[in-house]
Amino acid sequence: MTTQTSLQGDIRDSAEQLKEEEKELFQWTKQWYPVAVVDFLDPSRPHAMQLLGKDIVLWRDGSRQWRCFEDACPHRLVPLSEGRVESDGTLLCAYHAWRFDAEGNCVSIPQSKDQETEAKHCSNKKSCAVTYPTQERQGLLWVWPESGQAAQVESQLRTPRIIPELEEGSDKVVQLSWNIRDLPYGWDFFMENIADPAHVPVSHHGIVGSRYKDAKYYDMPNIREISTQEGFSFAITPTAPTIEQSVNDFQPPCHMRIVSTFKDGGKVILALYASPTRPGWCRHIGCQVFVKNEAGKRPPGLGFFGLPMPAWLTHVLASLFLHQDAVFLHYQQKNLSKRGKNRWLDTVYTPNPQDKMVIAFRQWLDKRAGGDIPWDSGCHPKQILPEQDKQKLFDVWATHTQHCRVCQDALKNINRLSVLAYVAAIVCFALGVMVDARAVAIKVAAASMEQTATSFLTVAPPVGFWLALGSAILFVIGGYLLKKFSRLFYIYEFEHAHND
Repeated sequence: MTTQTSLQGDIRDSAEQLKEEEKELFQWTKQWYPVAVVDFLDPSRPHAMQLLGKDIVLWRDGSRQWRCFEDACPHRLVPLSEGRVESDGTLLCAYHAWRFDAEGNCVSIPQSKDQETEAKHCSNKKSCAVTYPTQERQGLLWVWPESGQAAQVESQLRTPRIIPELEEGSDKVVQLSWNIRDLPYGWDFFMENIADPAHVPVSHHGIVGSRYKDAKYYDMPNIREISTQEGFSFAITPTAPTIEQSVNDFQPPCHMRIVSTFKDGGKVILALYASPTRPGWCRHIGCQVFVKNEAGKRPPGLGFFGLPMPAWLTHVLASLFLHQDAVFLHYQQKNLSKRGKNRWLDTVYTPNPQDKMVIAFRQWLDKRAGGDIPWDSGCHPKQILPEQDKQKLFDVWATHTQHCRVCQDALKNINRLSVLAYVAAIVCFALGVMVDARAVAIKVAAASMEQTATSFLTVAPPVGFWLALGSAILFVIGGYLLKKFSRLFYIYEFEHAHND
């Protein structure tokens, strides 16, 4: 009896503890955030970015481990991202050549009077760079946005929002390439958008569904109640004829997991991440994961993005999808900000059940997470506004290409092929002229011998000339198309009015 009473007491205490935890606000800085895809980073140089309004720098040390520092040299606070990764595995500030090791310790101050003085200055804690915990999981670089010894300990107690299926090592699980993009709208608008399946066939008409045939009624029953730390999930009812179940699962602060289970047993998982970088911007990282059924059949993916293709092509074509939402979300954010601090539900009109998850997300943010992201103290949201020029929303170079090693390599190769195509066209045309000139010369000689000039004038150029000319035209067209395609690495403009 005593044991049973004790057990009941323990259960009651655990339940009360959980209730107390749920009353606490979500702690934004005590989380892991995915900030980069490791394979797309150039390890020979440092990379600047922002996270929760903090300026940070990513770099790889001599042990091939990626590190994250505050992007400010402790000497004069210039950005370390403008520095260099040296051959000895240290990060060098290119202003005065101070060097820092993987732990942020200053190991060299060349302006010091002597080695003893240098060692004294380097041992001072003020000479150290501010470091943030990092880890690599599933090809992503994760950052914990708190520094110090306590942060190192706390970060080890929490697991990043990884994809469980990728941990199984099963040959039935197939992952497509990661995609990454800085988006010109806030983290909350990204999450709101992917919590809203109703927009997909309309906004993404022509890629995923039809705005005229597929914008239909469905319900979104809640299958996991709102939790401060674990988020919530909703299902879609009814689903498509070939799908058994479809579930959207929000896992704060950065992950939306969308799982479609097919009637034949296969699964498609959209693993979508968004890390809040600065007000009005977020960094999106995502991929598709397929789980084959018992027969080994892979289910269909998201439009043509489910087809196998090189990473750089996935990145380039992603603009076709992402830019269909960009203008909506950017200006939605601006319109809401103009209306002040009114409650979100009082500002919008959401009469249909398709908005259930969007409403739940806004309630979680308002009641469980403080209503907004606690930006770094040096970040002033009102001073950092999104771009107002609509065309800037379609910039691909600044939001992706300049940060992606594989896309830069692909762009260089495409530009080389384009130049080679034009050179080949010139060579083919020159050969054609030479072939024709030689034929004309022969005909002139033959005509003079026969004392008549009419015979060669009425004869068409030889076959070799036409082959060379045709090849030249094909090479010119190929070079032009390659050059036009390379524009997608810089900008992709989109208008729904022209998307028939």
